[in-house]
Amino acid sequence: MVQEYQSPVRVYKHPFELIMAAYVRRFPKCPLIPIFVDSEVISESQSEDGSTLVTERRCKIEADAPRLFKRMAGVDYLYFIQKNTLNRKDRTLHIEVHNETFSSRVFVCECCKYTVHPENEDWTCFEQTASLDIKSFFGFESSAEKIAMKQYASSIKKGKEIVEYYLRQLEEEGITYIPRWTPPVVSDTTAARLQLPPPSTARVIPINSAKDGLSNKDTLGHTELVAGSPDDKLDADYIRRYLGDLTPLQESCLIRLRQWLQETHKGKIPKDQHVLRFLRARDFNLDKARELLCQSLTWRKQHQVDFLLDTWERPQLLHDYYTGGWHHHDRDGRPLYILRLGQMDIKGLVRALGEEALLRQVLSINEEGLRRCEENTRVFGRPISCWTCLADLEGLTMRHLWRPGIKALLRIIEVVEANYPETLGRLLILRAPRVFPVLWTLISPLIDENTRKKFLVYAGNDYQGPGGLVDYIDREIIPDFLGGDSMCEIPEGGMVPKSLYRTAEELESEENRLLTDSIYKSASIFKGAPYEMLIEITEASCVITWDFDVSKGDVIFNIYHSKRLPQPPKKDTLATHGITSLGAVNAQLIDKSWVLGQDYSLVEKALTCREGESVQGSHITRWPGFYILQWRFHSSPACSASSLPRVDDVLASLQVSSHKCKIMYYTEVLASHDFRGSMTSLESSHSGFSQLSAVTTSSRQSQASSTISR
Repeated sequence: MVQEYQSPVRVYKHPFELIMAAYVRRFPKCPLIPIFVDSEVISESQSEDGSTLVTERRCKIEADAPRLFKRMAGVDYLYFIQKNTLNRKDRTLHIEVHNETFSSRVFVCECCKYTVHPENEDWTCFEQTASLDIKSFFGFESSAEKIAMKQYASSIKKGKEIVEYYLRQLEEEGITYIPRWTPPVVSDTTAARLQLPPPSTARVIPINSAKDGLSNKDTLGHTELVAGSPDDKLDADYIRRYLGDLTPLQESCLIRLRQWLQETHKGKIPKDQHVLRFLRARDFNLDKARELLCQSLTWRKQHQVDFLLDTWERPQLLHDYYTGGWHHHDRDGRPLYILRLGQMDIKGLVRALGEEALLRQVLSINEEGLRRCEENTRVFGRPISCWTCLADLEGLTMRHLWRPGIKALLRIIEVVEANYPETLGRLLILRAPRVFPVLWTLISPLIDENTRKKFLVYAGNDYQGPGGLVDYIDREIIPDFLGGDSMCEIPEGGMVPKSLYRTAEELESEENRLLTDSIYKSASIFKGAPYEMLIEITEASCVITWDFDVSKGDVIFNIYHSKRLPQPPKKDTLATHGITSLGAVNAQLIDKSWVLGQDYSLVEKALTCREGESVQGSHITRWPGFYILQWRFHSSPACSASSLPRVDDVLASLQVSSHKCKIMYYTEVLASHDFRGSMTSLESSHSGFSQLSAVTTSSRQSQASSTISR
């Protein structure tokens, strides 16, 4: 089994040369790392001008393992080979480490580097990647992996502390500055060594602690730099400031998932806070979190959720009769949303507005909640990733259990659970009536177990005593209708006039309008039954643009051209094979008798698209005629592009649920005279899509051997 470990970039707010002087003090052994017993220099070489120094060491590490393991392995110490390449000119140190002991059973490989911070040349960054491959370990592979994880977790915390310890030691000795390397004036290569002397003989040039010459930007904390541009480094200070305390494994999961998103969406990825919510919702199971996040990003794009707050205008009915609104914050700084559900006429709102409008209202509340969490994070100076909801159920009766209303509520809960995980910090349910258990029985199966643990239910006036509302909300913020001192501007609600009810036909028309607001369409691709779309082009030099996401499975995307109009199979022909009842079979436009290269031609190189990828591209047409965009199931080995399956094969493949892919796509044809000014005319590329874009880049971290490299 191979385990990979990564962590954010560690930032030292000290110059590179001073960090190097502190770094070399840990050799030949470091008392701050008890398991680091000793080290010896195997070889050392230097470039002719002295700018590059390569040092190879053999490091002796005490095996931090149970006695049983030591007796089985027959060793008390582990040996690692460390190769350091110091480039004084470029101000970089590259460290490569691998184990010498048990290399045939366990292979540890670690790469670290110290570099100058890209935004501040007086700061130094430390990056680390590591992999652990346990091939065999006397039948105790799992236990060995846990021990390695334990050492990794403790060592990465210790690494920064050690460097800072030696920095303080240097400062106590009066060494606060070491000059940068400069090419030697004389040809004597030994003079180059003196440009970075041992710590005990380093030339000291006192400087004031304010660091004259630094701009205002340089004097800011690194978290401010992190929020500046996508090229900034991700720092541990940034994690504590904006994300909270994370274990090394959790940091690793966050960065690996973010790197995967960058690879598939070319850098335009959700913010770290958003990605972290999905990881937490799946207990940091990387594969499950990635699947859930991928589906949610596709959903956001299809329904244009990123632009909801700016584009959707709430109907006046919601302003008047939707009894909910934001109200200050709780004791933890979380945004507080108050919902007077018992005063809300759910039946009237559904009959007057429809289910889709209510869903959009709830989505806008969640989007506003995300925005308020970011604002409160900045205001309170600590990570705030979720909000508190106070639900007042006074007035809740059996009329609220109206079947269509419950159906709408269940759908809303399902959508929110799938796309806004870990955004609810606490739900305070007040004045729950006797009918509440009935409602809870209906909705609780759809609520995630972790979310249910955040529910606190108070019956009657129990919320007013000890352990009640004042434990979570300051008394001056408690709304007046709950006995507090704060005026709460939330609609009183009431019954929606029946004169505002819409007929079933009007509601259906409204629902269809809202559903078709999305410019994207969905399609399923079955093994043996590609999905094809026909586009007629009347003049050359038009541009066909596309934008699609692969939400399930892997697909191959092709574009074909034909001079004659393809004819889809007749319905009678399909009926003889019993396909009419299935409804999911894609009618194929390319006739099975057509020959590739004669009847039709491939005009774009076939593109293999993996699950989770977002693909944008364009094709400038060379000839008029008929263009066919085709998505087909990708398997290994892939089917020939020109071969078309028999109907019997299609029916057989439909019975296998795994032989199905799903895409969401949008296409547009731009005339030759105006495509150059269109924003949708794009060169073929993989692209991102969300306004949830973060401003951070990826870094890596390691585990077992970090005790000797840092």
